[in-house]
Amino acid sequence: MEDDSESVFGWKRPARQGFEEIVGDSPALQSVLMEVERVAPTGSTVLILGETGTGKELVARAVHRISERRQRPFVRLNCAAIPFDLLESELFGHERGAFTGAIARKIGRFEMADTGTLFLDEIGDIPLALQPKLLRVLQEQEFERLGSGRTHRIDVRLIAATHRNLAEMVQRQEFRSDLYYRLNVFPLTLPPLRGRREDIPPLVSHFVEVFARKIGKEIHRVPHDTLSAFTSYSWPGNVRELQNLIERAVILSSDGILPNPLAAAPAAYREPIATRATFSESQRSVILHTLRRTGWVIGGPDGAAAVLGLKRTTLIAKMKKLEISRPAQAEPVTGMDGKPEPAQWRDAAGE
Repeated sequence: MEDDSESVFGWKRPARQGFEEIVGDSPALQSVLMEVERVAPTGSTVLILGETGTGKELVARAVHRISERRQRPFVRLNCAAIPFDLLESELFGHERGAFTGAIARKIGRFEMADTGTLFLDEIGDIPLALQPKLLRVLQEQEFERLGSGRTHRIDVRLIAATHRNLAEMVQRQEFRSDLYYRLNVFPLTLPPLRGRREDIPPLVSHFVEVFARKIGKEIHRVPHDTLSAFTSYSWPGNVRELQNLIERAVILSSDGILPNPLAAAPAAYREPIATRATFSESQRSVILHTLRRTGWVIGGPDGAAAVLGLKRTTLIAKMKKLEISRPAQAEPVTGMDGKPEPAQWRDAAGE
């Protein structure tokens, strides 16, 4: 789909360089994308957190596309999809004869990504036995292929992602604390789809266009009831689940009208789990998180309103509606090192 194309809802994808694959204008999503724009040029390690299906790989690709390494390789590996006995070879490579079945030299993903970016998806699934070797290559930027004593030096930026809670895994001794701290330089937490419901209509529009073109059908209308069912559903599988259901609906369509795939799904799919209260709670959570990160500064170029992509007056109105008020005493603002930073309590706009 072209960036300037109109959707079946009249929604037009905003032209924002580097984020062409990411659909949505919700404050929750835009807050994450602004953080991406800040960290991408630095070359620092990024840890992308979020539920399955929230688009972690798309965000990783966006970090790479707007970084100084954009012309260099982007290499990905799903750590959960590789058996333990092969994962070390996939990461670091091996020499011929290094183990049974190693009939030729193999270049590992770190070596493939030299001067570029390596995206390790589901990093929480890396076995404990392999974690010290991963920590070493991240700290020293050097490694040896299996079966070789020669040290290879590389220049790789790492982006990691997981749906697991690594901090809890560290507490259970299922993940090394030193590796966790090395990965957790700049964490990005992606909101679930139920936390950015205003993005559902443009996502539906996007996927309808993609699959209608792919299958060779013309979809010219999405009934209001169908769209309402989409926006009220809880989407435990997030954007990936929505994508798959839209593909099914396009296949089933016979009259140019998109049917409601939730209606024909099992009862668990049809239950409108989300309520107005749930949506309000997700909005409140996003606004509170942003206010704390900006030291409760509302206006100005670095204030919460700008971060959320809202007018200052709009944010103040939402705060009143959601009963959000500035605490009497300053809350500590956590910096990148995890230590409290001095909070600013004056509205940059003068209030």
